[in-house]
Amino acid sequence: MATQGRNNVHGKAGVRFKSPYTTSKRKSELRNLVTELIVGGRVSVTSGMAQDLTSLAERLVTYAKKGDLHHRRLAAAVVRPIVIDEKTGKTPLDKLFDEIGPSYKERQGGYTRTLKLGNRQGDDAPVVIVEFVK
Repeated sequence: MATQGRNNVHGKAGVRFKSPYTTSKRKSELRNLVTELIVGGRVSVTSGMAQDLTSLAERLVTYAKKGDLHHRRLAAAVVRPIVIDEKTGKTPLDKLFDEIGPSYKERQGGYTRTLKLGNRQGDDAPVVIVEFVK
């Protein structure tokens, strides 16, 4: 029978690894990053976060290609409701469905690319740029 370990104690029966992120924190960071990717077209992140970001961005572009109300609501659950342009009141969701989705109508996947930048100075983490393919 396995011994019951105490929480956050690095001993024989304690935790082996404590994740720095909770699930809600990670999902919130991904929502912010994918919104920034839609607004700016590119974003620089660590390589671990880039894998999750590209899969989420690919899914959102697929939703935008379909373009119906159901898929707009699915994308609205992920993309942050901020205003890009003050005059027109345009949001990232509008940009996704009006500009980005129709531009990839003929393409069957592979909407994003990742380019390696090098390592970050503070903690030597590998940094990449994630951007939409033209």
